[in-house]
Amino acid sequence: MSTEQDITNNIQAINPNLEKLKQAFPHCFDKNGDFDFAKFKAELDSSDINIAKEGYGLNWLGKSYARVLASDAATTLLKEDEVHNAKPENANSQNLLIKGDNLEVLKHLSNAYYEKVKMIYIDPPYNTGSDGFVYNDDRKFTAKQLQDLAGVSEDEAKRILEFTQSNSNSHSAWLTFMYPRLYIAKQLLKDDGVIFVSIDDNEVAQLRLLMDEVFGEENFVAEFARITKKAGKTTELVAGNNDYVIFYRKSSISQLNKSDLESNGYNGVDEYVEERGTYKLSQTLDYDSIQYSASLDYEIEIEGEIFRPGNSTKEEMIERQQRNPKNDYCWRWSKDLFDFGLKEGFIVVKQGIKGKRIYTKTYLNANIKKSKNGYYVEIIERKKATSSLEFLDNKYSNDNSKKDLDKIFDSKVFEYAKPIELIKKITEISTNNDDLILDFFAGSGTTAHSVMQLNKEDGGNRKFILVQLPEPIDAKKSKAAYDFVKDELGVTPPTIFEITKERIIRAAKQIGDTSGFKIFETTPIWDDYDFKAEKLANAEKLFDDDKLTEADVKALFTTWKTYDGCPLTEPVQEIDLAGYKAYYTKQKLYLMHKGLSTATLKALLEQIDADANFNPTAIIAFGYYFESKALREIAENIKTYNNKKNIDIDFITRY
Repeated sequence: MSTEQDITNNIQAINPNLEKLKQAFPHCFDKNGDFDFAKFKAELDSSDINIAKEGYGLNWLGKSYARVLASDAATTLLKEDEVHNAKPENANSQNLLIKGDNLEVLKHLSNAYYEKVKMIYIDPPYNTGSDGFVYNDDRKFTAKQLQDLAGVSEDEAKRILEFTQSNSNSHSAWLTFMYPRLYIAKQLLKDDGVIFVSIDDNEVAQLRLLMDEVFGEENFVAEFARITKKAGKTTELVAGNNDYVIFYRKSSISQLNKSDLESNGYNGVDEYVEERGTYKLSQTLDYDSIQYSASLDYEIEIEGEIFRPGNSTKEEMIERQQRNPKNDYCWRWSKDLFDFGLKEGFIVVKQGIKGKRIYTKTYLNANIKKSKNGYYVEIIERKKATSSLEFLDNKYSNDNSKKDLDKIFDSKVFEYAKPIELIKKITEISTNNDDLILDFFAGSGTTAHSVMQLNKEDGGNRKFILVQLPEPIDAKKSKAAYDFVKDELGVTPPTIFEITKERIIRAAKQIGDTSGFKIFETTPIWDDYDFKAEKLANAEKLFDDDKLTEADVKALFTTWKTYDGCPLTEPVQEIDLAGYKAYYTKQKLYLMHKGLSTATLKALLEQIDADANFNPTAIIAFGYYFESKALREIAENIKTYNNKKNIDIDFITRY
């Protein structure tokens, strides 16, 4: 099959709701895939569904515009930092740091990382009035365009444009900023994924309502209060020394794991591990501080060795039984229970300072239970809920984040950062060893630091994706950070992104993490790349392809392959076709360069038959680099060539 695609100016996030509608109401879509709302409404009117005209919800000036932003096409391409990514420590890395506006980046990631992320943590602007947040939109809609796109009145369109283009920090501006980012982020979460958002009093009420709208009120899990700093002197009625971590799940199948228990000593492994999980050693089987019972004061024989409570002699045991003291050494288990526990692996003998002692095992997923017929092993799902009070511990405060940064940087390069322990905690309770974590307000890079630290501690292989805007550092407000980036790193103009990058590098070195990370960034689509594919039949040249550099073409390729569902860390194979360089990944072959000849085409067809690892199901050509005759020749040959593998190959001309 041969098709043309106008993709570059039409990269937008997946709309899962539309996909669900297509499945449930396919007859409400026309042949072009457009949704017929009138037909859909008629379908609902004729059914028993009762559509309420009023309901509880969050509304604000700009909500319709925020929805437009969520579905609007990206205005950038993705570009690889080839020098950084080629370094040995980064070449095979599965971690990512992406420079750019996070809304643009989320749109680029929406296909390749759709439902791939297990946990999202973000620390967005708090909109305090002093944190620098203002809504500054660079999209240049006219009132008429916005009126048509958002389905609002002309007056409302004008009011929306007024606040989106006036550096507003109102509640409406903040909600308009957050909604599209959260909406797309939700699509990246796995069905059992979770999201944590840090916020303070300024927007916590609005955030809860917004999260209810995006994730569903039924998926709210918790609102943790967190101590930000030790309470000091204040002129206010109440010291402002706390903020919040808002916790939502994507669906009801999301569960917190049992890392709390495992970190509290549940690290023993024996032959029962698959069924019972790991174990920890509990207290010794004997004690001397609870009511003595002669029936619990007996001899135990293990592998020919005799044990008595308190390592006592036989005479001392008999003397206790006769004396029957109020408190003295005896076993915690009855003889019947001990015999069962020993047989089933719940007993272990260990050498201590005062000789050998008998200990019991507590398994994560097993208990000894008693029935009318005796004892049995019960397999359980032991869980320990995370307490809201835990986050009030000072180890989660910003006082500790300063200590974290001091260990990495010599100077005060970042004023506000979250402590490693906080992000490590929520990562530990919500992810497993191979999960993917996303932070699209990366800041100083605490999330990457925390993930690497946790991997080091528990042997995990979690991966991270961080997104950070190259936000300029104010030389007056943050002189230390400005001087650090400019003088020590040698980067001008200094931006926060450079601090993010440097912290990850230094933290990895400090921890001994060798997983590395790859860097990509967004770059504007070329100004004259504004055309529609159907216009290409015109004799007039609409796009000056001669000025494209190799870097430009590679950025286009990176953007397209990500759109096609290929993760940014996926290896790309360069294929030599009789001297013509093509790119192959995920069973797609990309022809991005000029100079394709008949010999190239012949080599391509021969390699499809000869190379067992070369199985392209689609061949994608950059239309501007091929004459119409060449495109027809490729399409016809692909269509008629009866390859030995019987692969159905689509030929796509893309612009």
